[in-house]
Amino acid sequence: MFEGWWIIAVALGYVSALFALAWFGDRVMRSKKGGSGRPLIYALSIAIYCTSWTFFGSVGQAAETGYDFIPVYLGPILLFALGWPLVLRIVQLAKSQNITSVADFLAARYGKSPAVAAIATLVAFVGVLPYVALQLKAIAVSIETLLGGSPLVTIELPRVGFMDTAFAISLTLAAFAILFGTRHIDATEHQDGLMLAVATESLVKLTAFIAVGLFVVFAMFGGPLSFWAEASASREVQAIFGQELRGGTWLTVTFLSFVSALLLPRQFHVTVVENNSATEVRRAAWLFPVYLVLINLFVVPIAVAGLLRLPRGSADPDFFVLTLPLSVGAEWTSLLAFVGGLSAATAMVIVESVALSIMICNGVVVPLMLRHRLNEPVSHEDMATPLLLVRRIVIGAVVLLGYLVYKALGDSQALAAIGLVSFAAIAQLAPAFFGG
Repeated sequence: MFEGWWIIAVALGYVSALFALAWFGDRVMRSKKGGSGRPLIYALSIAIYCTSWTFFGSVGQAAETGYDFIPVYLGPILLFALGWPLVLRIVQLAKSQNITSVADFLAARYGKSPAVAAIATLVAFVGVLPYVALQLKAIAVSIETLLGGSPLVTIELPRVGFMDTAFAISLTLAAFAILFGTRHIDATEHQDGLMLAVATESLVKLTAFIAVGLFVVFAMFGGPLSFWAEASASREVQAIFGQELRGGTWLTVTFLSFVSALLLPRQFHVTVVENNSATEVRRAAWLFPVYLVLINLFVVPIAVAGLLRLPRGSADPDFFVLTLPLSVGAEWTSLLAFVGGLSAATAMVIVESVALSIMICNGVVVPLMLRHRLNEPVSHEDMATPLLLVRRIVIGAVVLLGYLVYKALGDSQALAAIGLVSFAAIAQLAPAFFGG
């Protein structure tokens, strides 16, 4: 097993590398806006949809319910592969109105109503907190797993002063989001460095997950044929993956994932606000669905391998990606899996908190400030500094509240169950968004 401080060093080193990459992107890519590489970065940044729910939770869900994880990805595949003209139309409307968030878009559809913007902001804020908590839980439990913890063996995670590991990671992510997500008051200005970091994280988590899948199939089972033979002989595997298709569940989750792939604050931000051209949408129309297929190729094999090789109750199915390599002494493969899961979680927390800070600032704080100033003599005071401060405070509050939700949830909830709560909350915005 790994030493606790060494794991923390890897995590902080990885996040520091993202700092450097984002800094590079801000300095270099700004002069190449619209270049040949921008559509690729745009498409990969949309893959922020794949969080630790995808990296860890899909395997756990497959190990419990068979193929019920698939509808989570059917929705976004349908949205971009078949519905990309709708996405393009939304982007065009947003650009024409200088829209910076889902709340702004909804307000614009209903006479630029401040009340609509405020209600949408509140729904998004409350709905996303469990999703942020999911990411922090995934980071903390993955560290515990690498240190030798399991459902049967609990351990004390390393602490940084008075802070536990999850809180220290939360502060680091909040600092990253503040430094690279609130540098300019104009929310419509593209944040090239941040998007480059997010796109890179998409490649990291895809590479890590495929590497673990190949290791499980070829190194642990000797190849697809022997893997298939052993899986076919297992009654437990056949019982789980031989269940009848639950059509109602599939339809419901497909709908939730369809709307969430666009209406989650981070998804709207990377898909709409960060868009530069129609070319980028057309590239994402096929590249993002391909990405979703690739990152799910080994979900079932890893879940089956966990059921075959790990005694029931000895490991959390959500973290088979980590425990399977560890069970055969492949510590470096498990470390790669940890970095992939960390990448999936950090990208979500950073962009989600930035997007929510813009929503709250524009949808709640600015209208209140303007209403207050109407009752005062005309002032030429610069509002940029206080608004930037508000965004930074909101980012810190989002991450902190996500941490508190994580502590309140404890270890009882599966990652997929937590994620679906946020999907259901965000779906409340869908009728007004698509049918207004």
